[in-house]
Amino acid sequence: MGKVYLVGAGPGDPELLTVKAARLLARAGIVFHDSLVSREILQLIARDAEVIDVGKRCGRKLLTQDEINSLLVSAAANHEVVIRLKGGDPLIFGRAGEEIEALRNAAVDFEVVPGITAALGAAAVAGISLTDRRAASQVVISTFSRSTEGPALDWGAITSTTTLALYMPGPDYAEVAHRLREGGLPDDLPCVIVSNATGAEEQIRWTSLARLADEEKLPAPALMIVGRVASQKVQEISKAFWHSTPNDRHAPRAAVS
Repeated sequence: MGKVYLVGAGPGDPELLTVKAARLLARAGIVFHDSLVSREILQLIARDAEVIDVGKRCGRKLLTQDEINSLLVSAAANHEVVIRLKGGDPLIFGRAGEEIEALRNAAVDFEVVPGITAALGAAAVAGISLTDRRAASQVVISTFSRSTEGPALDWGAITSTTTLALYMPGPDYAEVAHRLREGGLPDDLPCVIVSNATGAEEQIRWTSLARLADEEKLPAPALMIVGRVASQKVQEISKAFWHSTPNDRHAPRAAVS
């Protein structure tokens, strides 16, 4: 039996791959990759490796998760190095838990190779500290999936001290804005939308909760960072912000950059 590596491809820039991930791609016998993995990273795969796209196209899955699990198990019987290549980090919204369970049940040796998740890539290109102590006390990483699978985000748990990194914000930012307002968050709360973070087609849009509903949708993959840290004037905001209590969702308002 070979070994299966669940490898994080990072947010897109091949230079952000870990050294270990790059080394394994050069040794791979077979690679199963998601659609979010950039073309530049796919070019690092060994030329004689079998490369199989198991990602989504227009929201439709090419294979079910159970089918992917079965392919990983069977590939380990024929290849020394089997790679399951995922955009970002395998353990953040990558369904790695289901694949790990399948590999364990089949007694297949595996290893997780972390990658830079999209939230960190987006924050880096926007120049945002997700945990800036002047404006945040916690980070919440979630999705805005409209799927019935899994528990929904508790919007009421997002406070003025929270930095929200929202994966897959969907085609209608108005719905996101509505949920945030329902949670008691103020209209001047800063928001940043980052599309194709670290890639050649990267776009960054600075806005606020009040303007979010009218923002034109950026191309997927996109990520939204919501919170006081998502401003180019964090120091100015924090002067008034920390006079309120950490549990007060209606903290003093400040201008949004």
